[in-house]
Amino acid sequence: MSSEPKPVTWLSDPRPGRPCTIIGEVAQAHDGSLGQAHAFIDAIAEAGADAIKFQTHIAAAESTPGEPWRKKFSPQDATRYDYWKRMEFTEPQWHGLKEHAQQRGLLFLSSPFSLQAIELLQRVGVAGWKVASGEVSNLDLIDAMAATGQPVMLSSGMSGMAELDAAVAVVKQRGAPLAVMQCSTMYPTSPEAVGLNLITEFRERYGCAVGLSDHSSKIYPGLAAATLGAEVFELHVALSRHMFGPDTIASVTPEELKQLVEGVRFIERMRAAPIDKDQSAQALEAMRGIFTKSVVAVGDLAAGTVLTAPLLAAKKPGTGIPVKELKSLLGRRLKRAVKHDVPLTWDDLEPAA
Repeated sequence: MSSEPKPVTWLSDPRPGRPCTIIGEVAQAHDGSLGQAHAFIDAIAEAGADAIKFQTHIAAAESTPGEPWRKKFSPQDATRYDYWKRMEFTEPQWHGLKEHAQQRGLLFLSSPFSLQAIELLQRVGVAGWKVASGEVSNLDLIDAMAATGQPVMLSSGMSGMAELDAAVAVVKQRGAPLAVMQCSTMYPTSPEAVGLNLITEFRERYGCAVGLSDHSSKIYPGLAAATLGAEVFELHVALSRHMFGPDTIASVTPEELKQLVEGVRFIERMRAAPIDKDQSAQALEAMRGIFTKSVVAVGDLAAGTVLTAPLLAAKKPGTGIPVKELKSLLGRRLKRAVKHDVPLTWDDLEPAA
């Protein structure tokens, strides 16, 4: 990554219009391995992201043994409840992950899926709260997050506008900073399902920061969101496309994440530097002589020659009479002899009749 310092992004300073907070989402890609979770921290930090996000699952607090699989992928877990149980880390382990993230310059985030998980994460310390798509209707959970006063990122994944309105109202009533994020809960998400239009619609409807939680496995939606001024962007990361787990198919690699970060920052610099066309042209006036063309004589012409179209051409450099004046020269008479391919000047011409 560039040696330039990271910008102060929305999650660090949650005001609309701040630079985009780029979040590398680990979710369950660590597959219950604490060492793997720490490896993700290093990879996402080296890619230049601003934040890392995990998910804090406490199986007994959020699920039942009868919870169905979204997709049966795990040969070692008899039930989805067993899977969530295997994804749990102890509180000291969460503290260790948070400390490692801080050491690597990353904001630490983890989506809670129960009130107990919120309490745990408050003790660990998070930079803000990400409400997962399936929890948007869980207003008590959202209220507990917003009550902390920390920024709340609300993912729209499976919700209609009325459900989103209710969730937004809870956060606004608490006065917590808010970002509403477009999300399509499809793994992977097709281009037609990304829903970029909703980024602008959410900003207009809710008057808050906006973002995109992407599952396309590509960097393109994030770049597009940056051109729309998104304050938050989140995407899944896999250390390799050969990793085990349900989210790998919807993830980018650390190398792709690095490209995304560089692209977003490039786009932000472009957006922050609007150009006045007349001023920019004036600043480049010295280069016009190199890139533009002048009217030149075709062949050596004697003094007194009446200029006609076959005697004139447009050629570089643009240091003589500009090419746009060529037609106005027809019928004019030379005051002095000129050489072939030498740009004409106004001093070469007799006064106009």
